[in-house]
Amino acid sequence: MTPSTTPPVDTLLHRTDELRKSLSGNFRDQLVHALYADAESIARRAVKPVGNRRWDWDQRLDRLVTSPLFGLPIMLLILAAVFWLTITGANVPSAMIANGLFWIEAQASALFTAWGVPWWITGFIWHGTYRGLAWVVSVMLPPMAIFFPCFTILEDLGYLPRVAFNLDWLFKKAGAHGKQSLTMTMGFGCNAAGVIATRIIDSPRERLIAILTNNFAPCNGRFPTLIMLATVFVAAAFPPAFASVAAAGSVVMVVLIGILFTLIVSALLSRTLLKGEASAFTLELPPYRRPNIGRILYTSLIDRTIFLLWRAIQTAAPAGAAIWVLGNLFVGGQSLAWHIANALDPLGLLIGLDGVILLAYVIAIPANEIVVPTMLMVYLGVGMMTDVPSYGALRELLIVQHGWTMLTAVNLMLFSLLHNPCATTIVTMWKETRSLKWTTIGALMPLGIAFLVTFITAAAARLLGWV
Repeated sequence: MTPSTTPPVDTLLHRTDELRKSLSGNFRDQLVHALYADAESIARRAVKPVGNRRWDWDQRLDRLVTSPLFGLPIMLLILAAVFWLTITGANVPSAMIANGLFWIEAQASALFTAWGVPWWITGFIWHGTYRGLAWVVSVMLPPMAIFFPCFTILEDLGYLPRVAFNLDWLFKKAGAHGKQSLTMTMGFGCNAAGVIATRIIDSPRERLIAILTNNFAPCNGRFPTLIMLATVFVAAAFPPAFASVAAAGSVVMVVLIGILFTLIVSALLSRTLLKGEASAFTLELPPYRRPNIGRILYTSLIDRTIFLLWRAIQTAAPAGAAIWVLGNLFVGGQSLAWHIANALDPLGLLIGLDGVILLAYVIAIPANEIVVPTMLMVYLGVGMMTDVPSYGALRELLIVQHGWTMLTAVNLMLFSLLHNPCATTIVTMWKETRSLKWTTIGALMPLGIAFLVTFITAAAARLLGWV
C-alpha cells in the first residue's frame, strides 16, 4: 500500500475500535492464558527443576485459593476471621484505655475545681475537648492496632494479590479495577487508609472510582454502632444460645450490603461521570513468602495506625468541644442540642430515625466513634458525651423511653453504612485528588444515597404495616 492510498489515521482508529468491540468478552483472558501457557511450555523444555517442592506447594495452594469454587469462600472466611479477631480482641484494651483516659479526666477536672477555675472552662477543656479525644483514641486505637497488622501479614504472605485475582471479574463488570478489592478491604480498617491505598491503581479514572466508593466499606469507627444495634435488637430476638451468632451474622450482612453498594455505585460512575472501560489488569501472582515482622510492625503501627490516629485526633478535639457547647448552652430552659434535635425530628422520622440520631451524625462528622455517646448525651439530658452501664440499660433507654423499633435499628444500620465519610477521610480525599469537585462529590454522594435508601425502607415498612 502506497502512502497515497493509506487510510487516514482516524479511519484506522475507528476500524480498530470496531474490530476490538467485535471480539468476545473473554478474548483478553484467552490471550493472556495462551501466552502464559506457551511460556510455561517453553520453560518446561528449557529448564529442568530439581526438587523444587516450594514451587509445587505454591501451585497446589493457588489451585485452591484462586479456584472458582473455593476461592471466594476461603476469602470470606479469612476476612471474617480478621473482623472477628479485631472486634473481640479490641474489647479489653479499649476498656483499659478508656478507663485510664477517663480517670485522667476525672482527676484533672477535680484539680481545676479545687483551684477555683470556672466550671465552664473546666467543662470545655476536660469534659468537652479532652473527652472527645479520649473517646476517639480508646475506640479507634485498639481495632486499628489489630486490623492493620493482620492485613499487613496477609499482604506480606502474598495472599492479597490472590484476593484481587478472585474479585477482578466482579469489579471489571462494574467498570472498575480489580485492585479496588484491596483498597476496599483496607477501608474496613479505616476509610482514610483505603483512600490512600488507591495509589496502587494506575488508571486515574479507576482510582477516582475507588476513592469515591471506599466509604461504603464500614470502618472500625462505625462498627461500635453496628455491634450495639445488633446486640440490642437482633440478638434480643433470638434464643440466648443463638444470640451472638445472629448478632455477628447481621453485622456480616451489613458488610456484604456495603460491598454490593460499592459495586453498584462503581458501575453507575463508570457509565456516567467517569465513563470508560475497565483497564487491562494482568496480575502476576507473587510466590508465598514468610512475613517480615519488622516491616509488619512499621507499616501497620507507624505508617498506618499512628498516622491515621493523629489525623483523627486533630478533627476529634474540635468535635468534643462543639458537643460540650451544644449540651451546656441553654435557650428557654433546654440545651441547644435539644433544640437542634427537635428541629431535625421531622426529617429523621421521614427516614425511620429521629432528630437526635441525625444531630449525632452531624456532630460526629469529625469521627464516627462519637455517634453513640453523643446520642446518649442528648437522650439522657447530660452535658457531656456519656455511656450506659449495660446493654439492658441501653435497651430500656432506646426502646422503652424513646420508642426505637426494629425499623429504627435497620435504618440506623443502613444510614451508618452509607452516610458521608468522616472528616479525616474527606481531608484525605482532598489530599489524594487535589480536586474540590471530586472531594465534594465524595462527601455528599454517600449522604444522598443514605437518605434515599432509608426513605425507601421506611416508606416500604409503613406501607406494609410493619411499623
